[in-house]
Amino acid sequence: MRKVLVLEDEENIRSFVVINLKRAGYQTIEAATGEDALVALKENPGIKVALLDIMLPGIDGFEVCRRIRAMDNKIGIIMLTARSQEMDKVTGLMTGADDYVTKPFSPAELTARIDALYRRIGGDMMDDGEIQQPPFVLNTRKRTLEKNGQRIKLTQVEYSIMKVFMENPGKALSREEILDMVWGRDYFGELKIVDVNVRRLRLKIEDNVQNPTYITTVWGYGYKWGF
Repeated sequence: MRKVLVLEDEENIRSFVVINLKRAGYQTIEAATGEDALVALKENPGIKVALLDIMLPGIDGFEVCRRIRAMDNKIGIIMLTARSQEMDKVTGLMTGADDYVTKPFSPAELTARIDALYRRIGGDMMDDGEIQQPPFVLNTRKRTLEKNGQRIKLTQVEYSIMKVFMENPGKALSREEILDMVWGRDYFGELKIVDVNVRRLRLKIEDNVQNPTYITTVWGYGYKWGF
């Protein structure tokens, strides 16, 4: 059974989400506070995706996201926010979220986002190779990245972006191409999610984030793996 954590303090919204996810074949674990969500994650190791509301009593969704990432980089995280400010979206993604959905949202949109995240988490498992481009080694079976022999902790989305880049060295990739290859052609979201995730990835892999040499920007188009 595919398990999803639903962290939402407003009971009517949480119930609405839970009902629709159950209809889509998901098992839901509910939490009304960030503290409850962290406990639920420890008690339910099979959770693969977490929906986190941002505005919460006690610790907020951003802090819950940070703590999840400190514990487990394999869980998919989608932020739920009632506010449409750009900073909320960027903050959520930089904190380690994979995606965001702004309220109000349709059940079909939310389910599609979760389905896409589940596919990414479960993908590539039959692959049994390595992509080596010194100083990086990408293990496509274990879904891990090393730089100079040191493991770099990546989220599932960051791993997928890294795989796309390392499979296309020297090729300029448009934001649309990256979005299609990583998030899927049925993704409803904005191109901004590509830029924020690339920014986050650069913080982890570049020697100098201000002057990136591995992931370079192709102005007005997209990015290139700079080998």
